[in-house]
Amino acid sequence: MRRLADEVQLRLEADVNPTEDPQKVQKAIEELFGLLEFQTKTVGERVSITAESMDPEPLAKFSFLLQKERIRSAARRILRQGLTGEKITFFLNKQVAYAGHISFCEPFAESPLGPIRVEIESDDPKELIEWLAPRIAKSKRERPRRK
Repeated sequence: MRRLADEVQLRLEADVNPTEDPQKVQKAIEELFGLLEFQTKTVGERVSITAESMDPEPLAKFSFLLQKERIRSAARRILRQGLTGEKITFFLNKQVAYAGHISFCEPFAESPLGPIRVEIESDDPKELIEWLAPRIAKSKRERPRRK
């Protein structure tokens, strides 16, 4: 696969509720994407944390977690649903991310503390989806882990 660094821009954003510690919100994002530089924005009463990267490393970590958690097929579907033009937008549950796991969610009401908004811009977003969550051979279909 060609290098993604020149073609991909990642943008992450999460609101920080009055009851939340901003450091824990950052940790939730870092659990899924690795170390990033964060900016805090305050508009009126709304406080949000954002991070941007053109480095492929955060996406590589996210891709690894999709494979580790055996949710690539579901992720492919969600990523395709969030595709508009050259941008992929999806939402992740902040509390689950803090525990180091991936749980896709809706933008409103599904995640009590609000979601992490993920936007990825790419010259070829369909190829990016293939890279993030590659298809699985029929003989190796992902199955839920047994406890």
